[in-house]
Amino acid sequence: MVPPPSLDALDNNIIEILRKNGRATNQDIAQQLSVTAATVSARLQKMEDARAMRVVAVTDFAARGYNVIIAVGVRVQGRSIQDVGRDLAKFPEVLSVNAMNGGYDLELMVALHDFSEVQEFLYDHISGIEGVAQIDSGVAVDIVKYEFNVVPL
Repeated sequence: MVPPPSLDALDNNIIEILRKNGRATNQDIAQQLSVTAATVSARLQKMEDARAMRVVAVTDFAARGYNVIIAVGVRVQGRSIQDVGRDLAKFPEVLSVNAMNGGYDLELMVALHDFSEVQEFLYDHISGIEGVAQIDSGVAVDIVKYEFNVVPL
């Protein structure tokens, strides 16, 4: 197993600035941290090469017309959990698929445009996947916290 790359204070500060403003230029970051833009560029490249971070754009759910978020627990039978998970991951509405240890074999986060789509998606799409033995869903009534950050610094 490859040990995780070590990040120093400068690396962490660069990441934190980008978390707050993903459009910050190397020059903006350099000015805030009192270093050169070349230093920022080199640090970003080093972290990306080490897979310690990556800069991505994240779309807001509501801005794309998704007004319903549901969590779906799936029990799998007669097929491998990974195969069923890969099939479920093909649906564009499925934001995440997680293999679980607990009450469900898989847990999904699904985004839909409105409530009229829930029944069809659950019973026609998810239940239609071979190996899906049982589903249990819950509708998010409020998003208290959602951060795209993979890990806290």
